[in-house]
Amino acid sequence: MNPISRKPVEVKRRRRSVHVGALACLPLFFPLEGRKVLLAGGSDAAAWKAELLAAAGAEVHVFAEALDPEFEALMTSGSVKGCFVHHDRHWNSRSFAGMSLAIADANDDQEARAFASAAKLNGVPVNVIDNPPFCDFQFGSIVNRSPVVIGISTNGVAPILGQAIRRRIETLLPVSLQDWAGLAQRLRAKTLQMLKPGGERRRFWEMFSDLAFSGKTGPDGDEDRLGTELMQLAGTDRPGHVTLVGAGPGDAEYLTLKAVRALQSADVILFDDLVDDAVLELARREAKRLLVGKRGGRESCRQDDINEMMVNLAHQGKHVVRLKSGDPMIFGRAGEELARLAEEGIPASVVPGITSASAMAARLGISLTHRDHAQSVRFVTGHSRQGKLPETVDWSGLSDCATTTVFYMGARMAGQISDRLICEGLPPRTPAVALSGIATGDEARWTGPVEDLASGVAGLGLERPVLIGVGSVFENTARLSVSPDLSTRPAGDFIERPVQTG
Repeated sequence: MNPISRKPVEVKRRRRSVHVGALACLPLFFPLEGRKVLLAGGSDAAAWKAELLAAAGAEVHVFAEALDPEFEALMTSGSVKGCFVHHDRHWNSRSFAGMSLAIADANDDQEARAFASAAKLNGVPVNVIDNPPFCDFQFGSIVNRSPVVIGISTNGVAPILGQAIRRRIETLLPVSLQDWAGLAQRLRAKTLQMLKPGGERRRFWEMFSDLAFSGKTGPDGDEDRLGTELMQLAGTDRPGHVTLVGAGPGDAEYLTLKAVRALQSADVILFDDLVDDAVLELARREAKRLLVGKRGGRESCRQDDINEMMVNLAHQGKHVVRLKSGDPMIFGRAGEELARLAEEGIPASVVPGITSASAMAARLGISLTHRDHAQSVRFVTGHSRQGKLPETVDWSGLSDCATTTVFYMGARMAGQISDRLICEGLPPRTPAVALSGIATGDEARWTGPVEDLASGVAGLGLERPVLIGVGSVFENTARLSVSPDLSTRPAGDFIERPVQTG
């Protein structure tokens, strides 16, 4: 039975209130080039602050009778930008004259209080290292792609969390971004002079940003030529293109970096029912979102309508992202979509995603090709185009005990799959698993012999997609104790169904 066809639905992004929420502190970026900064203390902690301040171009005046070896080495090597001036004595009230900032590594609260009081009397913002009550400002974690600089603050309450956030951001920003940002700085005046405000400038910077995140190490060849070519393209209608993107099995953290970058450059996103809202939240804020509702056995948009929509939008010069759950090249009808785009001469590219079978193996802690159990693995559709058991599949080959088989979209056919495999010679007690809502907050699983597959899948329900695995690799699934992936898994995010044994 064919699913009912429905029209695409535009999904408005949930916009937050226009009012700014409460801020623990105000993020500011303070230029220090050529300015004087007072630093009291010769410890390793003070040395790190000295290096940071000098890297921003400051003239760092260090007041300390003795320097730790690391600080002495820093004084000898110097800074990439600013400079150091060592005063071989303790600070006093006159030390603050002409200073833009004052930082100290104090031995105790009494020294910290005295330093902070002296700084405030002289009108100088103060920071006492690791002593928030005596600080006018804090040092956050930094992602340095200068002139792109990102500061992260937890208001001093969780510095390790700030460092973890910094590492996440660093994975999204290629090191070459520093070179591209420098080029942007050099081209800015020329773009203001040559391009009209609005569409032309926006197109220029979008193309420039695409290049910056393309993975290239930096601008090739003549910078002036590159800038001129981009400005010429910005002044004309930009050709549209389509990117097929795999959203993975559910959890947004399974997305690849390339997928995130595609979402952040999209003008229009055509997405399926199974794509999680958290994935869409990573998209460009201005992108139009259209739910095209591809879902087995449910009311769905016709594939021909989706194809025509991609073609029409691309002909309008849009960057269209066709966002599919899992991997678009595995049971995702990507072949039909790519063929239609090729007929129209529309450029298209594919960003692969983590397919559900791989996510299932990871969640169970099972190798689908464990050498003691399986020498091959097969991904098989659970139903044909007519909604029946597929007859073009080599069922005899699937009954091979040395093969691991994973059935996609097979929940409604679970009983027939079980019967057919057993009829072809697969032992009825062959281990099987079924997972519903893989890598989502309501993941559920069943394990048992293949002869009980129908009742096991029925117990999971049909509200979420079900993936079925059959083979001896699943023999010890019920006894495995896999450590949860704490970085991605919400508490209580799967239900272990009781195994029915006969």
